[in-house]
Amino acid sequence: MTEYRIDDLARAAGTTTRNVRGYQDRGLIPRPVRRGRVAIYGDEHLAKLRVINDLLARGFTMTHIGDFFKRVQTGDDIAESLGLREVVSQPWSQTATDTVSASDLHAKLNTSDPQLLGQLQEFGLVEPIGDDDPPAQYRINDVESIDAYQRLMQIGIPLPYILGMQRQLDEDMLRAAKTLISAGRRAITEGRFDGWIPESGAESDWASSFLGALRSTGRVAAHNTLYRALDRELARQVDDYLAVARERREQRRDQSDDAPGPETAQPGVG
Repeated sequence: MTEYRIDDLARAAGTTTRNVRGYQDRGLIPRPVRRGRVAIYGDEHLAKLRVINDLLARGFTMTHIGDFFKRVQTGDDIAESLGLREVVSQPWSQTATDTVSASDLHAKLNTSDPQLLGQLQEFGLVEPIGDDDPPAQYRINDVESIDAYQRLMQIGIPLPYILGMQRQLDEDMLRAAKTLISAGRRAITEGRFDGWIPESGAESDWASSFLGALRSTGRVAAHNTLYRALDRELARQVDDYLAVARERREQRRDQSDDAPGPETAQPGVG
């Protein structure tokens, strides 16, 4: 069994020592083994921390997570029966990640403004590592998006404008996600009831297969629907933009035609 001190455990789990202590106080992870004044953690702690991180990322509250662990410990293996192990261990998002120093992140974004960095954390694009205040390191959770931000900034688009666009996009995507997941929830309880738990191996297999199919179908449908919508909206707004440009050109031409020409000199009296 691998042994960890609290700093090493937090780093391996992608969280902070403060969070480890908080989860410990809530009873979500067991107390460490004490060797003198040193607290020693093991693989069980790391596994539970990773599950907690994944559940938090999916919108579960600490109360839900606590109840989840209690029911699993009493033999009611919800994770197995609902196929949640697959859902938790394989996030929908498959973006590349990276760990960078705070100074490198500030250079990438051309800012060290805590408010702007806080918005990036709120969107889940970056997160601080460790307990330093201000943070000395960050994990970039979506390298591709941060790189795209850099390209926009290089052509003169300010970061606050980009983050405003990201906020609106997050709100729109949340509505799309609720549509998809709510439809899946209704489908899995069709002919049963909300809160239904599989009671046989066949039912568990079906539930796991359904969740896997929802994941793959939802990813493809959401991406392709978005791409088609982008094509339609781009064409509409290009047409609208060109129509405005034509109207402004015609207005300038009309104003030029209406302007008085140079006065013609009157012949003198001889």
